[in-house]
Amino acid sequence: MKLDIFNIANFKVDGGAMFGVVPKALWSRVYTPDKDNLITLTLRSLIVETDGHVILVDTGWGDKQDEKFFRHTYIHNGEGLVEALRNRGYMPEDITDVVLTHLHADHCGGGVVKSSDGTGYELAFPNALYHVSRAQWEWALKNNPREEDAFLEENILPIGQSGHLNLVDEDCELFKGFSLRICYGHTPGLMIPFLGYKGKTLVYTGDLIPTISHLPLIWNMSYDIESLRTIDEKSMLLDEALAGNYILVFQHDVSAECCTLRMTEKGIRAAEKGRLADFLEK
Repeated sequence: MKLDIFNIANFKVDGGAMFGVVPKALWSRVYTPDKDNLITLTLRSLIVETDGHVILVDTGWGDKQDEKFFRHTYIHNGEGLVEALRNRGYMPEDITDVVLTHLHADHCGGGVVKSSDGTGYELAFPNALYHVSRAQWEWALKNNPREEDAFLEENILPIGQSGHLNLVDEDCELFKGFSLRICYGHTPGLMIPFLGYKGKTLVYTGDLIPTISHLPLIWNMSYDIESLRTIDEKSMLLDEALAGNYILVFQHDVSAECCTLRMTEKGIRAAEKGRLADFLEK
């Protein structure tokens, strides 16, 4: 298996929304907001080669929407999606599989682009099969008032119309050494990738545990559809990860790409943290 990680871009969101019921007096000690109460997040993606597949995990915001749409996202820095892939030797045509953890705009928007003639949309990765959980696909198509700003038709419908959609029904090993676990607290059908790499288990925690500061069980986002279910899913994952000495890889943490875990008096917390490349070399 060949594995790399990159940051498509940074963006900003309201810190209170990212930490839900946790008071600002607490969360601001570990994740510093600006004067407008905004915190900076990353959009990290994985690129994985295994068993003849070149797999991209999540695609960031993309750039299809207008300036008004992006006015409050404050996108900055990062490598960009296509640029980051090119920097690692990949062209869009080389990607065989795109795994979308879920269909919120910041996770799937880059998977669809405006067509070259400007009349519609097309897949950004024309040779790839796009993998989405069936629960998430059906939930997103139905849409709901809580998530309607995140589920955008132009990000989702072209995938289904392309004939390149694979719906994942249950936890599975999708490819050799690349497994998916389906969760429901953040949004129904959120997929969490588990990777077996040189005797190590890596978990790309996505929006179940978006940053290292979200390791405490009740430190969760207000965006979660079922907050109590998020707590249960986190608890099970953290117990398993602690017992198995897993490496957690964070999609949105601006300072920590990954960490290992330890037990403390307050519960499971980060042990060693840092860059994924450094962990993989050990």
